[in-house]
Amino acid sequence: MSSNESNQLKKTLGPLMLWGLGVGYVISGMYFGWNLGLEKGGTLGLAVATLFIIVMYLTFTFSYTELACSIPKAGGAFAYAHRALGKDWGFLGGMAQNIEFIFAPPAIAFAIGAYMNLFFPDIPIIAIALAAYLLFTCINIFGVRLAASFELIITIVAVCELLIFAGAALPSFEWSNVQHNPLPNGWGGAFAAIPFAIWFFLAIEGVANVAEETINPQRNVLIGFGSAILTLVVLCILTFSASVGVEGWEAVVYPEGSNVASDSPLPLALSRIYGENHFLYHLVTSVGLFGLVASFHGIILAAGRSTFEFGRERFAPKILGNVHSKYKTPANALIANMVVGIIALFTGKTGEIITIACFGALSLYIISMISLLVLRKKEPEMDRPFKVPMYPLTPIVALVIASVAFVAITIYNPTLALIYFGILVVTYGYFKLTFKETE
Repeated sequence: MSSNESNQLKKTLGPLMLWGLGVGYVISGMYFGWNLGLEKGGTLGLAVATLFIIVMYLTFTFSYTELACSIPKAGGAFAYAHRALGKDWGFLGGMAQNIEFIFAPPAIAFAIGAYMNLFFPDIPIIAIALAAYLLFTCINIFGVRLAASFELIITIVAVCELLIFAGAALPSFEWSNVQHNPLPNGWGGAFAAIPFAIWFFLAIEGVANVAEETINPQRNVLIGFGSAILTLVVLCILTFSASVGVEGWEAVVYPEGSNVASDSPLPLALSRIYGENHFLYHLVTSVGLFGLVASFHGIILAAGRSTFEFGRERFAPKILGNVHSKYKTPANALIANMVVGIIALFTGKTGEIITIACFGALSLYIISMISLLVLRKKEPEMDRPFKVPMYPLTPIVALVIASVAFVAITIYNPTLALIYFGILVVTYGYFKLTFKETE
């Protein structure tokens, strides 16, 4: 077997698995984190921010699908930017993707630890989070089909749970609750709420990173990607409306008698209707863990492919680009990502980690849309099994909204912006010093 063949990923995924991955990457954003945007922007501020972000993700997703079907490589944005814009922009696009996928899991791991700690208070949150990292990294090493099958099962459970929540909460919906104190910090609050609107959909693009492991990617990526984003838009609208409509936005941000924001908006909403001893409250609280696990596990899977492609193309240490001799999975990349994630986890700064992941995501979206526009002009004869509708308007809309969002979160998070750009500068310097063109 040649070294090139030994570093190829195994094709095992169909459209249903891709739907499960796409929804699973994102679904934790429905269960926690988004409600912190209400504290910034109120109902109207977060709603407006979310509306624009939905438009961005719809236009971005179908634009990104064209790239994924045309260039079905594990590197995703890295592969597209490298081909369209050259190795320097390829590095920056790929590094932005790595930052998004590596920094999102620690925030979710901490939420898993806090969730499990409610049931097992004697076990420290950090210990549960570390155990989760080890467990799900191992599952991903043992095979992508095993990982994707597990992801599909827990994603279906998490989706059903959100539908149960909506069915339980919507009968108590009142429009007056939505109108109460809708813009507490003025329109500036809508801009401050942008990272939390992004959290509803963060990492959906991870579907593209398993295109290399997909059977007939030109057909199945489109079906899986498209159905996933449409599912998520419906779940976002249902969850947002059902939560805020119960007793106003404060009720799903602050527990009764507290002014400290909570990461549990859905149980808070149901506790106002049924109390904390009701069956539905306990069901949402317990099964909600599946939503966190689905995203945590799914993003670990996507991150492994992103880092693997960086190593395979020599943009990072070569060892990261090797696959496991038995399981044909990017084991080295998965382990390296776990180590970085655990270091981030020990900072305890989950909100800040989420925002840094958002910086990476928006950079990825901007560079990818530019790559699409350039490739249409640079390589008009490229085989494009799927072409984004209403070109060039669709990618331009995604590009403009992502750029505005990037500027907004930079203004509202200057220190975190410096940290993000610092990571890019240091890693780019290492890349320039060590990179050598391969044959």
